[in-house]
Amino acid sequence: MSAGPAATPGPAALAVADLRVTYGGVHAVDGATFEVPEGRLTGLIGPNGAGKSTVLAVIAGGRRPSGGRVVLNGQDIAGWPAHRVARRGVIRTFQLSSEFAHLTVLENLIVAAPEQRGAGFGGALLGKRYWRAQQAQIVARADRLLDEFQLGPSRNLYAGELSGGQKRLVEIMRGLMAGPSLLLLDEPLAGVNPSLRLVVESHLIRLRDQGLTMIMVEHELPTVERCCDSVVVMARGRVLAEGSMAQLRKDQEVIDAYLVG
Repeated sequence: MSAGPAATPGPAALAVADLRVTYGGVHAVDGATFEVPEGRLTGLIGPNGAGKSTVLAVIAGGRRPSGGRVVLNGQDIAGWPAHRVARRGVIRTFQLSSEFAHLTVLENLIVAAPEQRGAGFGGALLGKRYWRAQQAQIVARADRLLDEFQLGPSRNLYAGELSGGQKRLVEIMRGLMAGPSLLLLDEPLAGVNPSLRLVVESHLIRLRDQGLTMIMVEHELPTVERCCDSVVVMARGRVLAEGSMAQLRKDQEVIDAYLVG
């Protein structure tokens, strides 16, 4: 495992500015503003109801904001539909793993690859010569990921037979199959046995050190401290503070709002 997060932030890959989401007069997100450095893992923490998952949903295109901006590499994508955001390389995982239980682990990865030639009616009509080479590349990429995540021996198991921690790894690998420029992780340790948490963490740290830009919503603060370069604290729909976990532990407002309840 890496010794710790990198200290020097890169340029902002994503900038959230005055983001607002309102449900019938209730402000789920109320003017949230923060930046995500390129090639870093940014933590997003806060008490239940702080608006963290709603922010992720807006960034990913699953929720339209009431106002504000979400600027990805210089372009405002706020309000774009999810499929259009995904084409820009923003891929999200969810709190509940969404594997196809009756497909093998390998098949779960293959179906996550975008723009497959053989998936449509036209591609099927054109026959194997049209899509076979691409399919071989997709399978090879899936096998490389399985090796990197030490799940090669589980390649042909049904995904429903895996442990909670292994399903989380499959969820992350499915996201990686789409070739993300920004990976959004919504509680990647939810339901993971304590003995496997460090395994999941080690892969997140590896991806971070390889330069993948990520945002992670997570309640396990030791995980956040080990994995994240910087941390954004939300409360009541607003950004309360930003910094390293060491800095945030000294912030009385953060302590009062979150760290001690």
